[in-house]
Amino acid sequence: MLMKRILSRMSTDHLRVMASGLLFLCGITAASAAQDGPIRPFKDDLFSRQTVLESRDGGAFAVIDYQELRDINERDQEPERRVKSNYVDLRVRQYQENETLTLGGAKLDVMRAGRLNDANFTVIFIHGRGGDRRLGANDYSFGGNFNRLKNLAVLNGGVYYAPSMRSFDPNGAADIAALIRLTFELSKGRPVILACASMGSFICHSVSRDKEAVRYLKGLVIMGGAPDPGFLTTPAARLKIPIYIAHGSDDKVYAAGDQVALYTKMAAKSYPVRFRLFQTGGHGTPVRMSDWRDILNFLLTAG
Repeated sequence: MLMKRILSRMSTDHLRVMASGLLFLCGITAASAAQDGPIRPFKDDLFSRQTVLESRDGGAFAVIDYQELRDINERDQEPERRVKSNYVDLRVRQYQENETLTLGGAKLDVMRAGRLNDANFTVIFIHGRGGDRRLGANDYSFGGNFNRLKNLAVLNGGVYYAPSMRSFDPNGAADIAALIRLTFELSKGRPVILACASMGSFICHSVSRDKEAVRYLKGLVIMGGAPDPGFLTTPAARLKIPIYIAHGSDDKVYAAGDQVALYTKMAAKSYPVRFRLFQTGGHGTPVRMSDWRDILNFLLTAG
């Protein structure tokens, strides 16, 4: 089986959002990516129709078909630089701001897309080494996936933050812990989701060990990140904060097998976890290919 082969390799709020008149409906998620749930569809025909090669645990774990020629070369106008125009909707830019926040005496540059106050939910994306807030704000890179996330947030009355990390050490983690609390308070206690890619996963690992910060979290996302063997002993795990993990089977930076092993331990304890493994995908594949609607619907309704 395919799985056996994989394991063997082991500012002022002046924005009016497009969805200001919509109710944020709570729903029950389905096993498939094109599921019903609180997050309304946006370009699902382009982003959510992915072929499942193998599935187990009631769909919690799935191996997804990924082909570079199709998913990069045919999708992009300029491979890995500019996606074709039908994958993006640039009207969301009118709800986007660059801001500098002061958190606990430290300054943090962020890109914000969506409402500042009373957001239905918050997503915070942490980039990897060498990145900054521009990565998470780029409409055309990574197959248009960040443009979709911005649109999903705005259309559903939420807010999306992409901060520039000054470091991936405890100082950087403290910045994000403060941002999590701020957004929790601005939204009057509505869900906050922290998503971390690549080396940014160290921020997620640190925050999961912060007894204060985890009180304000609804979910975690790890995309092509480092495994955290001790996750099940963390304050986040004790609160059963749902986690969504996406990884490429051919990731040369962080081995897929290590993340699969962690998932297996979590699933054995009936932990609220979802895992998507992109067959033949590399280190950056999860950022390009992860279905943000599937991610949000799972995390907002799990637990």
